[in-house]
Amino acid sequence: MVQKIPSLHSHSTGIGALPFLDPVTACDAVLGIYKEIPYIPTLPNRDLLESIVFCDSSVLPGKVIHDGRLYVDTRKDASAGMEQVYIDFIEGSSQRYALSAEYASAFAEMIHRDLSGCLLLKCQVTGPVTFGMQVVDCEKKPVYYDDQFADVLSKMIALRAMWCEQAMREISGVKETLVVLNEPYLAALGSSVIPIDRDVVISGWNDISSLVSGGLGIHCCSNTDWNFLISLNPSLISFDAYAGAREFLLYMDDIIRFMERGGVIAWGIVPADSGIFSQVTISALIEKYCAIREQVVSHMDPGLFDAQSIITPTCGIRFADEPESLAIMKASVSISRHVRGLSGL
Repeated sequence: MVQKIPSLHSHSTGIGALPFLDPVTACDAVLGIYKEIPYIPTLPNRDLLESIVFCDSSVLPGKVIHDGRLYVDTRKDASAGMEQVYIDFIEGSSQRYALSAEYASAFAEMIHRDLSGCLLLKCQVTGPVTFGMQVVDCEKKPVYYDDQFADVLSKMIALRAMWCEQAMREISGVKETLVVLNEPYLAALGSSVIPIDRDVVISGWNDISSLVSGGLGIHCCSNTDWNFLISLNPSLISFDAYAGAREFLLYMDDIIRFMERGGVIAWGIVPADSGIFSQVTISALIEKYCAIREQVVSHMDPGLFDAQSIITPTCGIRFADEPESLAIMKASVSISRHVRGLSGL
């Protein structure tokens, strides 16, 4: 059963990727901006192995990386690797799934920091749906459509998430942790073009939640069946509120019940795309967020809404330069301070 995280009281944090090449500089930036709720960034511009999916592929059975692409060679026998994943899952043995500096340089750097005073530390791993849909076999078919591989993937990701949680808990000053599954492919729920079996999604979620004892959230930066995601009862749901609030708020009753039972919503109100961000002002983003807040609190207690909300960029910040990424992160802090000031937090 997924554990709830502490109320985050409209503080701010980041999502995932940053354009930095130096993990020391990246961690310095995060810890300098997001003092209350830091997160461990990924640095995909530093190396291919640090990009989404690749970063969590170190023990993928049958893995091949060729010409910048990751696929599974189904012509070779991967049964030994798959069997090992099952054994590790049953035994709850996560050490083989540890993140090395080669795959996660910022994680390797953050482990040595002192995070005393933070409310919570967050990291992200690639969710099994997105992983399985982006990785293909020799016939270019997503491995997620192979029942056995889909099952292995969820258990492999579960062990990765378990290791990440344990590693974060060992960092000085960390009291609460949150592992967020990066799942943009959940936007395909209900699609006839890219079919996603909901029962397989639920099975994968249950595998992961069975090994993560603290907070476990989901990030999906496109519109999806929010009722289904809420029904999984994650600790946190993170989404693009800048472009997708209207569709999200169609599920108002479900959102309110989710927050009332302790769920947190990460409102991605600051555009992570530097081109879009450069065309808006902080005051306009504050106005946009306050309009969302006003719509929700007309149906629920304002204090509860503020307690169970957090302000973030819309997604990871990869396609920007370093100064632009700093400005985007600082904008989320500015909005948080304004909202917390209005709410007396």
